[in-house]
Amino acid sequence: MDQPSIDALRAQAVAPRGHFINGAYHSGETGAQMEVLSPIDGQPLTQIADGSAADVDAAVRAARVAFEDGRWSRMSPSTRKNVLLKLADLIEGRALELAVLGVRDNGTEINMALKAEAYSAATTFRYYAEAIDKLYGQVAPTSEDVLGLIHHAPVGVVGAIVPWNFPLMIGSWKIAPALAMGNSVVLKPSETASLSLLKIAELAAEAGVPDGVFNVITGKGAVVGEALALSMDVDIMVFTGSGGTGRRLLEYSARSNLKRCYLELGGKSANIVFSDAPDLAETAKVSAAGIFRNSGQVCVAGSRLLVQEDIYEDFVTEITRHAQAFHVGDPLDLNSQIGAVHSLPELEANLRFVTQAEAEGAERRTGGDRILTNTGGYYMAPTVMAGVKETDTLFQNEVFGPVLAVTPFKDEAEAIRLANATVYGLAGGVWTANLSRAHRMIAGIRAGVVHVNTYGGADLTVPLGGVGQSGNGHDKSLHALEKYTNLKTAWIKL
Repeated sequence: MDQPSIDALRAQAVAPRGHFINGAYHSGETGAQMEVLSPIDGQPLTQIADGSAADVDAAVRAARVAFEDGRWSRMSPSTRKNVLLKLADLIEGRALELAVLGVRDNGTEINMALKAEAYSAATTFRYYAEAIDKLYGQVAPTSEDVLGLIHHAPVGVVGAIVPWNFPLMIGSWKIAPALAMGNSVVLKPSETASLSLLKIAELAAEAGVPDGVFNVITGKGAVVGEALALSMDVDIMVFTGSGGTGRRLLEYSARSNLKRCYLELGGKSANIVFSDAPDLAETAKVSAAGIFRNSGQVCVAGSRLLVQEDIYEDFVTEITRHAQAFHVGDPLDLNSQIGAVHSLPELEANLRFVTQAEAEGAERRTGGDRILTNTGGYYMAPTVMAGVKETDTLFQNEVFGPVLAVTPFKDEAEAIRLANATVYGLAGGVWTANLSRAHRMIAGIRAGVVHVNTYGGADLTVPLGGVGQSGNGHDKSLHALEKYTNLKTAWIKL
């Protein structure tokens, strides 16, 4: 990766895109389009199809026909595996193109986007491809005159809705295991970050995924997302996004066919620093990256920093120094460490959180302002708010931006209480040299992922999922495959 190659890809025009249905692009029932604004400069980038319920129905019909006729669902495991391996190779071969396209669409800094989006997607498809021919059913322990078999059957048509912050990574976490298990997929990307996933659909067709097996419908969540979730012919829904939308998906399930819904709904993750942390300087450096990279637009971001009282002031000073040292700028510039906030409404919401935190008594140590306004883009300075109380809005609510809430704690018991004092339970972190304490904290923190002496970086071998209002079900690891299969018992009299 070098700057001239990035700049050449940036300069390429992006043609308007339609829906990808049954192996080809379609303009949709009405032909309506929506404008895509780049967060880099606030300027129009291209247009995408503004879908309707009829467009969703067409995609679901294509997916159902493809599933029922067995073109993919009954394809041999080894053949499905080879197709997905080829798709992984195609993604990897065009990684920089995909990364630059995605950055122009959502504003993630290119250094992160190449690794966390394009290369991550290739790794995900390769991981689940390799699992396909290594999974077995079970034989039940029965009497000698009966054979009990437990099959893992594909569920059918999977509806998937993914967010704008890491569309390729999160999309692949859902698409790859669903396809690996023999399902058909109808994917609805965020209306503000659809371009890279439409490109993945093209590559899937090139790799040999049969027509109708993987479809992408773009448009507004209130129209396309609702129609997909209400469809009587979608068997399960998988979703990453806000709690409000997650609740509506559960409602739509009840109003339609009681489809299973697996929801990853974000969090307000506590990153807990004890005074005996092995290296406080390194702890501050990693913790700063854990909240400020990608402008804080990460579901597991360590957005609440809990610091033991006897090191509190020194540690806040150190993490403030790191926040001020980050270079925020054009996300396609290799020198930028932090890119753009995804949209103007997101930026304005971030700034309101800062204003509210100050009104409730928190102290702004750095940041809290819109910056680089001359670019026309959406940029915000990394923000550290100290003295945030448990009852404060900033303590309790997910910002999804570069805003860190810092709160002191006295001892282990108070740290656990504060960590668990929100409705969320997605992730957390603990920094300590005491192994026994680390295990007690892991047991005490109600979260799906707990980091110890690091923050972030968990790979595909372990699951990601939340508890409480952070959702249900798991992405990543072999456990993710469970969502995309139905258990079927065969009870055979011998």
